[in-house]
Order: sequence, then structure tokens, then C-alpha cells
Amino acid sequence: MSTPEQSAPARVTAGAAEESRSSLSALLLDPSFWADWASVVGLVGLVIVFGIAQPVFLSVANLQALLLAAAILVVLSIGQTFVVATSGIDLSLAAAVMLGAIILGLVNAAGFGIFAACVLAVLATSAVGFLNGVLITAGKIPDFVVTLGTLSGITGLGLILSGGEPTMVGSTFLLRLASGSFGPFGYPVWVAIAAVIVAHVALYHTRFGVHLLATGGQAESASALGIRTGRVKIAAYTISGFCAGIASLLLVARIGSAEPLINTSLLLNSVAAVVLGGVSLFGGRASILGPAIGALMLTALVNGLTLLSVSAFYQPLAVGAIVVLAALIMRYQK
Repeated sequence: MSTPEQSAPARVTAGAAEESRSSLSALLLDPSFWADWASVVGLVGLVIVFGIAQPVFLSVANLQALLLAAAILVVLSIGQTFVVATSGIDLSLAAAVMLGAIILGLVNAAGFGIFAACVLAVLATSAVGFLNGVLITAGKIPDFVVTLGTLSGITGLGLILSGGEPTMVGSTFLLRLASGSFGPFGYPVWVAIAAVIVAHVALYHTRFGVHLLATGGQAESASALGIRTGRVKIAAYTISGFCAGIASLLLVARIGSAEPLINTSLLLNSVAAVVLGGVSLFGGRASILGPAIGALMLTALVNGLTLLSVSAFYQPLAVGAIVVLAALIMRYQK
């Protein structure tokens, strides 16, 4: 028969195990936990479901194609993240991508060379973001109204510049960018990975990142502490425009032409990826890896439905359901 002294360690161990189980149960029952990890849980769930329903989904070739398709959305979600972190939103993102593509095509067709065309395309989209930021901060106009206005204005400008006609872009550089690879990934994937790393460092390891989150969390308090919140917001929208420019390069490289059409799903999916990634729409809380995983999740959803021969008409319905789900998840974020 054991003595009280001999059974004490056993009681301690049992108590620790019970406390661990209680903590795990509390964590799993906490809605904010699922809100923070929504993109990861959703991506894993989709991989399991589609992998069982259609084994081709897990093939190396399909996974590589999926990553290539997700690269553009990952870059856009990063730009949207910086804006949403300030409690704003950029509705002009998809239009900026279109404008960047058109400028790239027209400058290249005019004989100035592909590198000059790429630089001017990124500068143009960055200028759009800068303009958004200035109008919002200096003009004291709500971000929704400003970016909705620039969405319309940029669309019109793009149609005027292009005449509503696509411009073919024949470039060895862009062809290599679209089809070349380094190691297991294509170049667009490496561009997205580099964007994630740079954005993560900027957000979490620089003074600008601290000021950005402070501005989104409580602008008045941040201003009282000496943070120039106006400049921070302008910088955030400029970053969003810059990301739109990089996305336009990847898009033109992928399709081989500059199309004067707005892919509205880019805007919808960028917002959904950001929310699924744990970024608060009320500002002050952001992540870079989360939205990137959210972008992968949304791309995997479309890819899996396509492999299952689900009509393209139903795919926007599925993505829309994800957006609504993301909005519901936001209610439980701390």
C-alpha cells in the first residue's frame, strides 16, 4: 500500500494532465482561436476533402500550378493587409492592377523596352495608392468613398488609354518570369514568398510597423504620442498600390497580354484572404502569413472545384460563402 508521500507525485502528475486537458478544451471551445486560425484550418480541410475526392489534386503538377495561380492573390492580399491594418479598405485594388497592365503593354508597344514598361507600371499603380492616401487623410474623405471613386476613375482611364482593346506583350523576360522556375517553385511563387518576408519584417520589425498598428488601433492616441498618422495611412495605401503593380506584372506575364478588363474577383478574394488571415477590419491587428495562407485557401477552393468538374457558375457562390463566413468569424476576434 502506497504512503501519502509516495502518491504525491502521482497526484501532481494527474493534476497537471487534467489541467492540460482543461486548457486544451477551453482553447478548442474559444471562438477567437478558430478566428485566428481560420485560414489554416480551412486550407487543411480543403486539402483533405479534395485530396480524397480527386487524388489528382495532390499531384505535384497540380500543387505547383495551384501555387503559381495563388501568387498574384498573395501579393494583393499583402497590400490589402497594410490598408486594413489602418482600419481602411482599398476598393481600387483590382482596377489598379488593370491600369498597371495597360501601361505596361502600351509602353512596351511604344518601343521603350520591357524593363521601362514594368517600372512605369509599378510607379503608376503606386501613384494611385498615394492619391488614395492623400485624399483620405488630407481631404478627410472616408476610405470607402475615395477608393470607390478611384475604382471608377481608373477603370475609365484604362479604357481610354487602351481603347478597350487588349495589347499583346511579347517579352522573353515576362515569358521566363511566367514559366521559369528555381528549385521546386516557379518564379512567381518566389516573388510571392519574397513579398511575404519583406512585408512581415516591415510590419513586425520596424518602427513603421509599430506606427501602422498603432494608427489602426487608436488613431487619436497614436497622434497624441507623436505618430504622424496621416503619413502612415498614405504609406499604407501607397504600399497597396505598389503591390497592385507587382501583381499586374505577374498577370501580364501569365496571360501574355494587357487586358482592359477588371477582374473583380481579385478585390473580393483579397479582402476575404485578409479577413480569413486574422486581420481585423477595425484596424490595429494584422498578420502577413495569415492572409497569404488565406489566399492559398481560396485558390485551392477554386482549383479543387474545377478538378471536380463543378461549373464555373457555382465557384463564385462558394467564394462568396467564404466571404460571409469570414465576416462572421470577425465577430469573435479579440
